[in-house]
Amino acid sequence: MPQKIKLAIIYGSAREGRFCDTVVNWVAAEIAGHQQFAIDFIDPRDLGRNRADVARRLGDADAFLVVTPEYNHGYTADLKALIDAHSIQWQAKPLAFVSYGGISGGLRAIEQLRLVFAELHVVAIRDTVSFASAWSKFDRNGTLMDPRDARKAMSALLARLQWWAINLREARANTPFLEVAA
Repeated sequence: MPQKIKLAIIYGSAREGRFCDTVVNWVAAEIAGHQQFAIDFIDPRDLGRNRADVARRLGDADAFLVVTPEYNHGYTADLKALIDAHSIQWQAKPLAFVSYGGISGGLRAIEQLRLVFAELHVVAIRDTVSFASAWSKFDRNGTLMDPRDARKAMSALLARLQWWAINLREARANTPFLEVAA
């Protein structure tokens, strides 16, 4: 059996009462049907409690999936703090996004995050899943009311994330990224 892909799902919000939990729970349920992934949840709230543990877990990950809201046309300060607290842990690994928000569905936050992650040598895949007016898409139990389009988009996202994760993991094993431009 092939080695599972260690996927770190990163919460993009640390607000009390955040909607991020609802979206992360949907993402995790969708990924559960894809046996090739082993999930680790990383919350910006963990950074203050145990920074070394977060660094280790990010370093162990083969791939990342950021679930981010859009606040005021951008991503959150908590997510920025988590990103900026680490550097080599991100390098030469693939990243996918699931976003949510108002009318834009969080896409403006994703576009800003693509620039930040490019600076860290992360391969951000093009595919995304986005929920415009997210609060009206999920019922009060956190169930996505019409999951067809989101499931189709998530399936494509996971297939491409898997491809990148496997190939970049092999590339990192053959040539450590820090040695490339040393």
